Amino acid sequence: MAGWTVGKKVLATTLGMGATGGAGLYVALDESVKADLTLHPPKLPWSHKGPIDSFDHASIRRGYQVYKQGCAACHSLKYIPYRHFVDVFMTEDEAKEEAAEVMVRDGPNDIGEMFDRPGKLTDYLPMPFPNSAAAAYANNGAVPPDLSLMVLARHGGEDYLYHLLNGYCDPPEGVELGEGQHFNPYFPGGAIGMAPPLYTDIIEYEDGTPATQSQLAKDVITFLSWTAMPEHDERKKFGMKAMLVLIPFTALCYYKKRQYWSLFKSGKYVYNPKKY
Repeated sequence: MAGWTVGKKVLATTLGMGATGGAGLYVALDESVKADLTLHPPKLPWSHKGPIDSFDHASIRRGYQVYKQGCAACHSLKYIPYRHFVDVFMTEDEAKEEAAEVMVRDGPNDIGEMFDRPGKLTDYLPMPFPNSAAAAYANNGAVPPDLSLMVLARHGGEDYLYHLLNGYCDPPEGVELGEGQHFNPYFPGGAIGMAPPLYTDIIEYEDGTPATQSQLAKDVITFLSWTAMPEHDERKKFGMKAMLVLIPFTALCYYKKRQYWSLFKSGKYVYNPKKY
């Protein structure tokens, strides 16, 4: 900094003070949020969270089985069509067969009447209730949220959902719950209307994986991570390909920049006046 001008020194000092103050404010606000009564989930080593890691597609398939048998009765996936299953965790024939199990209201036909038909790959997963009023009536006045983007919609993402599913316990002394409520320290306020959805061996996996409660939670959350980010694997593949191009290109640009400006940095100019 010895060769810096006064303006540069003032600018650097201002930026340094601003960065330090901003970091301090962020830490203070973050710690104040963590000081509330809600238990914050610790981070877990998800297999797809690394910069070059992809989804565990066997886990996605098992997670769909957990969703279908344990969650679909209340929670929807209204943004997910059956065609997205193809080449991810099902073959095309399997996805068609899965879609055909659902009867879809369609029409009108040639005589102007609505009709029911088997589902197709282009159809979206069915809604568990015809409307929000019916959903609220069946769930003590609370509408179960759609799970399509739930991993992205909650602070903590996968970690929060995993601990929420496994965090049910008896309420501490002094905590009173309303009718139909359960205590979960990871849920804001602690009182949640959803009963514990997962138990060991509540379902039997097709591939023979032991269906422990933690395994069920891990698989269904991996599935929900995929529904929220179906482009996840392709995005990382594209990023790796881009890095293969950008790193050598950046090195070449840096070399050419040094080569070009070296003439000006190392050149010497001699004043040689004419002699008369």
